[in-house]
Amino acid sequence: MRVGAARAVAVDWVRQRMRVDPSVRGAVFSGSTLGMPEDAELPASSDVDVVLVRDSPATKLGKLTHRGVLLDVGAVTWDELGGPEDVLGSWVFAPMFRTDGVIADPSGRLAVLSERVAAVFADPVWVRRRCAGVRRRVEVGLRVPDAEAPPAEQVLAWVFPASLVAVWPAVAGLVDPTVRRRYVRAAEVLERFGFAGRYPELLATLDSGGVGAGRVREHLAGLAVVFDEVAGLPREGFAFGADLGAAGRPVVFDGAAELVAAGRHREAMFWVLVTYARCHAVLASVAPRRERALRPAFAAMLADLGVASAADRRRRADALLAALPGWQAVVDAVAARAVAG
Repeated sequence: MRVGAARAVAVDWVRQRMRVDPSVRGAVFSGSTLGMPEDAELPASSDVDVVLVRDSPATKLGKLTHRGVLLDVGAVTWDELGGPEDVLGSWVFAPMFRTDGVIADPSGRLAVLSERVAAVFADPVWVRRRCAGVRRRVEVGLRVPDAEAPPAEQVLAWVFPASLVAVWPAVAGLVDPTVRRRYVRAAEVLERFGFAGRYPELLATLDSGGVGAGRVREHLAGLAVVFDEVAGLPREGFAFGADLGAAGRPVVFDGAAELVAAGRHREAMFWVLVTYARCHAVLASVAPRRERALRPAFAAMLADLGVASAADRRRRADALLAALPGWQAVVDAVAARAVAG
């Protein structure tokens, strides 16, 4: 299916949703489809990200299928979104408004945001502010570990802030960051701006030097076992619960297979690790005996990545924190070149 057709399906879903849910005040596109041409082919492993704007907080709907298109539906409140300057300074929200990504806007408030953000998105002041926000999230996430959390949640608390170092150059380069393919996007940006030589160092912060393609396939097979078990369990209360059902399966497995086939097996391990940890977080809560039975395969993957223990993850986090000044220099240079055109 073409991107334009898939986005039209998303618009139809939003309109239907707004008719039955008056708490939805507007909606915008987000994610990877924002930068894709209308006539481009939407990969089978990709979804169309939609963010609903509400007056008050609501649970993320997550992944669902509408007329054959996989949607990933999130939510944000007006207070969380803020005004134009808040959005311009946010590496999460600003990309949604740099182009015409507004789906529904009865009040006209989203149009105001879009007009302002699009006009000065590349202004150095806002680029620096967004980059500073990424670094701040890395530092806060890696410096405050929760030693009391279950092991799978500790892994998630490490990998997400650590992986934002891959998002950082993209934000500096005025390139919309993605979630699952963030390391691939980082490689592209670093090469484009003359820093390809730094990418191996960045990728090693994830896997400590590499896991072979064959081993990645083995971990994918192990993940399939636990994923399919979790898909049949109640997942209410987990923000990512909808991602672990049948609708989310192609994103994980087809997406990883595509990366492995393209020689990006090391990059594929990011979302394999995230999904594995999420599955074990669910199991630890609702089926602890099965979690213990399935834990050896998860532990083997962590060992391959060099983060099997809390001490391993602490060492990796500390090394990354120590390397941030060097990455700041790279990010500053990327931003300067991107802004200069």
